[in-house]
Amino acid sequence: MNAYLDLLMYFSIYSFLGWVMETVFASLKEKKLVNRGFLSGFFCPIYGFGAILIIQSSKLIGAAVEDYSASLITNILLSIFLVTLLEFITGALLEKIFNCKWWDYSSNAANIKGYICIKYSILWGLLAFLLVQVVHPAVVQVVAVIPSVTKGFMAVLFLSYVIIDTGKSVIDALSLRKVILNYSGLSINKYYQKVIKYKRFFIAFPNLLILNAGLVNHDIRSIINDRMDKIKTELKSRFQQL
Repeated sequence: MNAYLDLLMYFSIYSFLGWVMETVFASLKEKKLVNRGFLSGFFCPIYGFGAILIIQSSKLIGAAVEDYSASLITNILLSIFLVTLLEFITGALLEKIFNCKWWDYSSNAANIKGYICIKYSILWGLLAFLLVQVVHPAVVQVVAVIPSVTKGFMAVLFLSYVIIDTGKSVIDALSLRKVILNYSGLSINKYYQKVIKYKRFFIAFPNLLILNAGLVNHDIRSIINDRMDKIKTELKSRFQQL
């Protein structure tokens, strides 16, 4: 039982660290704070799943391959394959549901349908190496000192949160899909309100901004930019009145 609690703790920690990494990278690139991830909270479960795959495969390879160097190289190569496969499946599923790529590597060399590319696969390999050699040993030590009762409570709290957040995010995403696909049946005002309501998806995944691009009064990029300009103007006006 304690082993399963440890896995849940690892999943929670790496989901959070993945969110931090994505958010910092996107914020530096956009020069503003960007909350990355499908969920509304501070977690990217795909990183949690990826980390667990790497950790578990590392254990299996370590038990099967005695030579340290061979074990490390095999683990990195397998990690690249598993995490890249996870990214491909996730990207394909999202496009099938929304008829649009949530991220697109088509401009990168050696890509497959824009879901994956050699550049990021190599990056996943580097992150897998750092995870196994540096990060996870430290995380193991921290998790080991947490009492089982406390870990159980934290695991239940985290799972409850993720289930609720995932459920809400899926409902929001499906609602957004309905709005985008059936825009012609909505009033301009209704469509505008829906786009603004779900703008976090567009900010987190800029590639979605091309949906309905160029359509008069239904161009998502124009709607969000217009909204942001109005907010900036309103804030500037308030500061000038102080």
